[in-house]
Amino acid sequence: MAPVSMPPTTEARDVFRELGYTVDGDGSEFVAERKWRRVLVTPVCADDATDPEPYLADGGETPRLRCFVTWRRAATDLRDHLLKLKPPFDWAVIGVDDAGEFDVMQGRPGSP
Repeated sequence: MAPVSMPPTTEARDVFRELGYTVDGDGSEFVAERKWRRVLVTPVCADDATDPEPYLADGGETPRLRCFVTWRRAATDLRDHLLKLKPPFDWAVIGVDDAGEFDVMQGRPGSP
């Protein structure tokens, strides 16, 4: 089993490639693009799933689409916390496991 204290960066890249996105960037956070969609992807370790504020304040231009990827067992907590925070962009949460399986959870109503 993958350690929950590490963000699922490799798994996040694999998910977006499987979904047909091109992945750009070498760091933990990266951009995934497909057709007109440009998504800022932020892997979050399970330990930080209920405190994503540091990931929300990136200091730059607020992206239109964001996706937070965390370990499957922490995904619901992360989604619930983001719903309470009401970030000013469309977002989704993806829960992954170390076997490559994943679930996509829509963010606020109207999020892609």
